[in-house]
Amino acid sequence: MSLEGYPAPDYSLPSTDGSVVSLSSLRGEAVVLFFYPKDDTPGCTVEACSFRDNLGRLGSLGVQVFGISPDSVKSHQKFTKKFDLTYPLLADEGSAVCTAYGVWVEKSMYGRKYMGVERTTFIIDGEGTVRKVFPKVKVEGHVDEVIAAVEALELT
Repeated sequence: MSLEGYPAPDYSLPSTDGSVVSLSSLRGEAVVLFFYPKDDTPGCTVEACSFRDNLGRLGSLGVQVFGISPDSVKSHQKFTKKFDLTYPLLADEGSAVCTAYGVWVEKSMYGRKYMGVERTTFIIDGEGTVRKVFPKVKVEGHVDEVIAAVEALELT
């Protein structure tokens, strides 16, 4: 089931800046949440850097950006430092938030099945409603699609 049009599941997760970020504390602000599989891997690095490079455009549209993966805060901090990421990454160790958003799924590689994050982005308005879901994200050009969607939606 898609969450589009429904209230976004609330969460409280530790952030790379040492704070705990909860969706409910961001009421009144539009949020882009992008779920990604793993810090410092090729696709995830391209996606994270693309959000970094477009943070000014998203900020000018009144949107805050957060990346979420099951990696630890320490892993996120190393990833953030290595690529000069200028927005918070949230650590979902145990994958409870990934599960709540429906992105913790069975995957398959080389015939081996395992659980992992399906790269997905959510646009959430200031009321906490999911306005747009980008499932099974292809990294190339994705941030431009997100910006176009944010421009088309009235989020706050």
